Amino acid sequence: MAWLILQRLGLGVITLVLVSMLVFTGTEILPGDVAAAILGQNATPESLAALRQELGLDSGPVARYLAWASGTLHGDLGQSLANRQPVGELLWPRFGNTMALAGYAAVIAVPLAVGLGISSAALRGSFFDRAANVVALATVSLPEYFLGLLLILFVSVQWGLLPSLADTWSGMGLAAWLQATTLPMLVLVLVTVAQIMRMTRTTVLAVMDQPFIETACLKGLPMGRVVLVHAVPNALGPTINVVAFNLTYLIAGVVLVETIFNYNGLGRFMVDAVSKRDVPMVQAAAMVFAAVHVVMNMLADIAAIALNPRLRHPRVKES
Repeated sequence: MAWLILQRLGLGVITLVLVSMLVFTGTEILPGDVAAAILGQNATPESLAALRQELGLDSGPVARYLAWASGTLHGDLGQSLANRQPVGELLWPRFGNTMALAGYAAVIAVPLAVGLGISSAALRGSFFDRAANVVALATVSLPEYFLGLLLILFVSVQWGLLPSLADTWSGMGLAAWLQATTLPMLVLVLVTVAQIMRMTRTTVLAVMDQPFIETACLKGLPMGRVVLVHAVPNALGPTINVVAFNLTYLIAGVVLVETIFNYNGLGRFMVDAVSKRDVPMVQAAAMVFAAVHVVMNMLADIAAIALNPRLRHPRVKES
C-alpha cells in the first residue's frame, strides 16, 4: 500500500510540472505584445525596449520558464503588470474567498448528495428513486450560468429574497456574508448534488448486486442494515473519488459562477487578469487551480487505497 501511495505522489508531482509547462506555453503564445499593451499605442520604441528588458521579455522562453518556475517554487508569483503589486498579495485573499464559498457549498452538498444517493439505491425502482433521478438529470443538464440567471430572476428579482450580487468585503459579518453568498452557493449545490447523488447511487447499486449482499438479504437482515453496514463501506472508495472530483469543481470550476454573481473570488480574478492581459496574474491563478485539482485527486486516490481492505490487509503468500 505504501508503494502505491508513493506512486500517486510521484504522479502528482510530474503532473504539476507538465501543467506548469502548459500554462507557461499557453500564456506565451497569446497574441499581442505585453509591453505594448501596458504602455499603449503611443509608446516609443525606446520605452517598449526598456519595458521588455525590465519584464525579462528579451530573454529566451526556456530561460523565462525556468525563472518563473523557480520563483513559483519559492513562493514568488511575480508582479502584476497592471498595478505593479506582488501577485501573491492580490491572489491569496481572492483564493480565500473562493475556498470560503466552496466550503459553504460543500458542507451542504456532500452530505445531502451522499444521503440521497444511498436512499435512492436502497429504494431502487420506487417513486422516490425515479423522482430523484429526474431532478438530478435536469440540474446536471443545465449549465451553471443558466441556473444562476434563473435564481437571480426568481429568487432575487421577482421574490426579493436574496441579493443578486454577492458583494463581500473584509470584516463583513457572518450573517451578511451568508446572505450575500447564498445564491452562488445554491448554484454550486444544485450541480454537485446531482452528480454526486447519481454516482453514489450507481456505486452502491453495483455493490448491492454482489453475492455477499444477496446472502445478507437471505439471512433476513433489514434492508437498511444491509445497505449501511455491508454495501456502503464497500462503495466508499469510488464514492470518495466522485466527491473529490466535485470538490475540485467547487474550487477550480467556479469561474462562471463568480463572474455571474460578481463574487470577489479567484475565478473572477482570473477573468479580470485575462481581460487586462496581465500574464503573471493569469499564470499564478491557473497554477493555483491546477495545483488544487491535482492535490484533490491525489488525496482521493490515496484515501481510496487506504480504504481498500484488500490493500490494507494483504494476504500472506502461501509457501
